[in-house]
Amino acid sequence: MTLNAQAARKRRRKISFLAAIVVAAGLIVGLRYLTSDSGSSAAPGSQAKCASSDALSLHVTSSPEKAGVMKEAANAYSGRSVAGKCVDVVVTAQSSGTTMQELAQGWNEVADGPRPDVWSPAASGWVNLLRQRLTGTDHASIVSADTPQSIVNSPLTIAMPKPMAEALGWPGKPLGWKDLDALATDPAGWAKFGHPEWGKFRLGKTNPTISTAGLNATIGAYYAATGTSSDLTAAALAKPQVVSFVRGVEQSIVHYGDNTLTFLTNLQKADDRSAALSYISAVTVEENSLIGYNEGNPTNDPAKLGQHAKPKVPLVAIYPSDGTLNSDHPYTPLTWIDDAHKQAAADFFTYLRGADAQKKFEDLGFRTFDNKPGQQVTADNGAQPDAKLNLITPPSPPVLDKLLQSWTQLRKKANLLLVVDVSGSMGDPVAGTGKSKMDLAKQAAITSLGQFTDTDQVGLWMFSTQLDGDKDYAEVVPVGPVGGQVDGVKRRDALATRLGGLSPQTGTGLYDSTLAAYQYVQQHLDPSAINAVVVLTDGRNEDTSGIDLPNLLGQLKTEGADPVRLFTIAYGGDADQDTLRQIAQATQASEYDSSKPDTIDQVFTAVISNF
Repeated sequence: MTLNAQAARKRRRKISFLAAIVVAAGLIVGLRYLTSDSGSSAAPGSQAKCASSDALSLHVTSSPEKAGVMKEAANAYSGRSVAGKCVDVVVTAQSSGTTMQELAQGWNEVADGPRPDVWSPAASGWVNLLRQRLTGTDHASIVSADTPQSIVNSPLTIAMPKPMAEALGWPGKPLGWKDLDALATDPAGWAKFGHPEWGKFRLGKTNPTISTAGLNATIGAYYAATGTSSDLTAAALAKPQVVSFVRGVEQSIVHYGDNTLTFLTNLQKADDRSAALSYISAVTVEENSLIGYNEGNPTNDPAKLGQHAKPKVPLVAIYPSDGTLNSDHPYTPLTWIDDAHKQAAADFFTYLRGADAQKKFEDLGFRTFDNKPGQQVTADNGAQPDAKLNLITPPSPPVLDKLLQSWTQLRKKANLLLVVDVSGSMGDPVAGTGKSKMDLAKQAAITSLGQFTDTDQVGLWMFSTQLDGDKDYAEVVPVGPVGGQVDGVKRRDALATRLGGLSPQTGTGLYDSTLAAYQYVQQHLDPSAINAVVVLTDGRNEDTSGIDLPNLLGQLKTEGADPVRLFTIAYGGDADQDTLRQIAQATQASEYDSSKPDTIDQVFTAVISNF
């Protein structure tokens, strides 16, 4: 199998844990925090409406959760005349963190594409962080010192299946992080509330070092543990009762992730099977995402509205009584634009705040730019438009640094087997990089090792065809603590060395290898960890003597107290994305798209954020 050379596209460096702490610290400068928009790659924008050769294109980079409606607004706006020129607005969807990194490093149009004229991250904290990262550089002034103005708003909620919320006393009883902690740490689980069939409490929460829905939830838990809503101190983080509280919440995690859409998509599929109460008990998401889910549209893409039925079991919003945060979606023209673009940017901002555009946002569950609930923020959609939000005062940057350092020690650990395709096509070159697909994949996997702590358990297999007799797979590094030893070498170093030594071989024994890896982790479960397999492949199954897809899917199950999640990476244009999606969904995990091989760094970071 040979993969056609892929066109060169931008590479994105992953945010290491230390960089993520810096990111998080910058966030608190603003009054509002980000939504879970991490992990989404750039997407095409609006179609041009201006025919003249001197038309002005206004490039707007938007955080993904609102990009769909931003594109609709851009299409409606494009064709207007501003400063004597016809204006086309082109919207690109990209995570706030990725855009911030590229702006901070100095935008490279060859690698990063057309530079944005306007940036609209999920919250103004990203803008403040960019200012901090640019201090002392040659391009320190690309962001105005003015306070960014909001396009729309959305508060963080604890979204819970309605029957479960009702069992806790919703809507009459105020609920918050303390209620979740009590439920998460009670051995009786839901049996305490008369529902033993629901098992133990399971929480879906994104990774706070990448996604700010997860960050906001983590901050909320720490504040609840201290009993305050402001003035969090570094000393308070180390108090035994705080440590115990946060660890209790974290141990209820199903898995982490870069984007709440993973949880909502899996929940929607479980609901389709009338099994909504078996996947998660709650998930921390912004209010607009909860409303989108209840409308049958968890993506919040207006083009998909009405394509799927509303859920049988809706989610309801719990606005934590012990504190929550809000995302303000600022509109930030960059200072490098000329006067004509400034006028166009200002005019488009005015349009976005106008009645027509605001209604588009409101239709998807957002609150208005001045924080008024829209017509979709209703009880029928699981929201409470008159809820009194207990907004938390953000901690200082040094305290937030320590908070995230503390979280890495308290989070649920990983028990992970990484399975890498070493078929012959992995040796194909990637145009414009001077490297092969194998080279890029190895580099990304080695870099991702920095996201694990020494107590995480990680192992490595490779697969092709007939690597070990009739077996398509072979163990390269046994699963064990990353800080432990393998043949006298620290496992972290052994993983890096042996990843670096992988080389392309024969065909693609995908199905047998996937099942064997899944069964291996099943047989070596760690009840205190997230048990998972990550499979990276650039092709489709070529071992016709092994099991077929229906047989494989039939053996991938999520029953039991500690299911194994199987995450897949479709690497390169020939990867069988549909099959990999089915494999991941069979275990209520997620398939990641790296069809452009030179995006594998970013994709690996997103995948490993689940652990």
